[in-house]
Amino acid sequence: MVKKQSMTITQSRIHLHDMRFYAYHGVIEQERRVGGEYIVSLCVDADLSRPVVSDSVNDTLNYAELYRVVAKEMSQPSCLLEHVAGRIGQRVLDNFPQVKTLNVRVTKCNPPMGADCKGASVEMTIER
Repeated sequence: MVKKQSMTITQSRIHLHDMRFYAYHGVIEQERRVGGEYIVSLCVDADLSRPVVSDSVNDTLNYAELYRVVAKEMSQPSCLLEHVAGRIGQRVLDNFPQVKTLNVRVTKCNPPMGADCKGASVEMTIER
């Protein structure tokens, strides 16, 4: 009989990559009226050692619930991406007490700045 060795999880994260939204953010009034495409990525640090053993969704962060928090904040118009990212971060912390740290990046895909680029982003790391 082979004895299993125990393992130690030193860091665990859940990522939601490149969530796409049509939203109404921007300093220019027309951006808030017409809207545009946005991409949001979220990475949350949480202790995932329980679901590793239990295989139960009740012991982890529900990806769909994380997505709903982001979608709700993206649906509320703001002038600045910084404000949107900060609201997302606060709502994640408020709704998921097991989250220790999170990283959120909000990208405006076609910013009205007269440049040929794939987008302009705001990224922040937020700790509890």
